[in-house]
Amino acid sequence: MMSIEVLTGVLLVCILVTFALGAQVGFALGGIAMAIGYITWGDALFNVIPTTLEGTHFSFILLAIPLYIYMGQLLTRSGIGDAMFNASQLIIGKVRGSLAISVVIVCSMIGAMVGIIGAGIMTSGSIALRPMLERGYDKRLALGVIMAGGGLGILIPPSIPMIMFASSTQNSVGRMFIAALVPALITIVLLITYIVISCKLNPKKAPLDVVPETPPTTKEKLLVGRDGLLSLVLIVAVLGSIIMGIATPTESGAIGVVGAILLAILFKRFKPRMVQKAGFQAALLVSVAMWIIFGATVFSNFHLLMGVQNMVASFTQDLGLPPIMVIIMFQIIMLLLGFIIDEFIIVLMCAPIFTPIAVSLGFDPIWFGILMILNIEIAVQTPPYGFALFYLKGIAPPGVTMLDIYRSVTPFVLIKLLVLIICMCFPDLVMWLPNKVMG
Repeated sequence: MMSIEVLTGVLLVCILVTFALGAQVGFALGGIAMAIGYITWGDALFNVIPTTLEGTHFSFILLAIPLYIYMGQLLTRSGIGDAMFNASQLIIGKVRGSLAISVVIVCSMIGAMVGIIGAGIMTSGSIALRPMLERGYDKRLALGVIMAGGGLGILIPPSIPMIMFASSTQNSVGRMFIAALVPALITIVLLITYIVISCKLNPKKAPLDVVPETPPTTKEKLLVGRDGLLSLVLIVAVLGSIIMGIATPTESGAIGVVGAILLAILFKRFKPRMVQKAGFQAALLVSVAMWIIFGATVFSNFHLLMGVQNMVASFTQDLGLPPIMVIIMFQIIMLLLGFIIDEFIIVLMCAPIFTPIAVSLGFDPIWFGILMILNIEIAVQTPPYGFALFYLKGIAPPGVTMLDIYRSVTPFVLIKLLVLIICMCFPDLVMWLPNKVMG
């Protein structure tokens, strides 16, 4: 029988090797756990499979994931992105860097509806990156804003990694969603503040928008405002139904799908082919997500059964660190993991191990969960291997190099790191709203 320390080392080495070889994440994690588990335990290991399958694929909470992904696919094809940008530009008016500010606002709204990083980056990038570059915006500012805004998808409810955290640690999804609102608002305000100040200090970063020869008529402005307002109504319907206790997160996902279809009809983009494409893409993403969840949960369950929690707890006690230093150590570990794996796997691997230890040290699990989400948002955007960087490269014009992208994200990553530190130092900023709303 291997000691838990040796076993953890073997598991981590095997993970790194399989990822380096390009193996599928879900199969790699599940396969490694099963192979090493069989060597360690023998046939008894196979009892983990049915319980894991039942706990993941038949979870009511996780049923929200396919609904939110399908809603996101419908929204990206229904013209809602264009409607949001037009409305945002109308509200902001003639301000230096207005298009960059619009990207942050719209990304936050898209994030509020789709719950994953990729959708925000891909939608905003495809709509706003080329216009920003064509209008003479600094390349680094344009790329950095889209990356920073796109990352808001996992911080603004309804967030799929938050659902995964709540499911794997047996905590309230509703409390998680409400707790994320203040950190999300702080992040948006700081991002917009940075854009405004940097554009004032260096006007070359963002030229003032050219006034069109024929300004929009009152009717056109009203239509733009109507479309933007309808988009906002959908966000309120999805998030408000959870906060007010009218619907569970899963039921609000269904409300979001119906709302997305109605918006597509209103924007005259509803076609059977669009629904079919959205369905196929959603099915593909859900299949990938569920295999990752299954593989990562098998891995986590095996590791937990072998006693990794006790190992980490005794390790932190042996170090003699004060509780907050243990939390900081966990943040550093998750940041490093974010360089090589995506947000779903970090949540599923770290949440069951770290959260009980944080609770035993006297910290609120919801507060720790929000720190984890903030941390992951930073990690997946950090050079050189943050996977969100490659989303941006995929939609960037041919002249944009990976080095351009690395340079562009630095100030925005530092802003998000500041938000993480603020929330760590002042837990009441995170917990005040859920305690007020849900007691």
